[in-house]
Amino acid sequence: MPFVNIRILEGHSQKRKDEISRRVTEAISEVAELPKEAIWVVFEDVAGSDWFVGGAAVRKPKDQ
Repeated sequence: MPFVNIRILEGHSQKRKDEISRRVTEAISEVAELPKEAIWVVFEDVAGSDWFVGGAAVRKPKDQ
C-alpha cells in the first residue's frame, strides 16, 4: 500500500488539503493500477518559522 507524506506550510484550508489528497490518490491509483482505498495520504503542517529556504526561515516567529 502506498503511503504519501506531504509536508506543507501551516495555514492551508481543509478544502485545499482534500483536493490535493484527491488528486494525488487518483494519480497513484492510475499509474500503479491500485484501488484508491489502498493509498494513504498524510499531511504534516509545518510552521513557517521551522521551514527554511536558502538558509532563511520562510516566516519569522511571532515572538520576534
